[in-house]
Amino acid sequence: METRILKVVRQGEAFSVQSAKADGGQIQKCNIVLKELGGKFENEYVCAMLGNLAACRFYEGDVVIATLRFSTHEYQNQVFQEILCTDIVKVNK
Repeated sequence: METRILKVVRQGEAFSVQSAKADGGQIQKCNIVLKELGGKFENEYVCAMLGNLAACRFYEGDVVIATLRFSTHEYQNQVFQEILCTDIVKVNK
């Protein structure tokens, strides 16, 4: 896991997904796009936020401190990278 200072590009709406680990078999999920500070062409990350974190709202331009977990998994002979945001806090301006 890595903790970084990033800027929010955009955030989608929360939605329910199936989860064997969650009570009731479903968990809330939300996607957020975060960008490194520094300029127009810095790296961007499309991250998933799960559970209570999915209910948190951030807005374009918000500066945040986020902990990201990078992982890969294989499905039907294809490899996918996933980025999970495990913690995120807005930096007060």
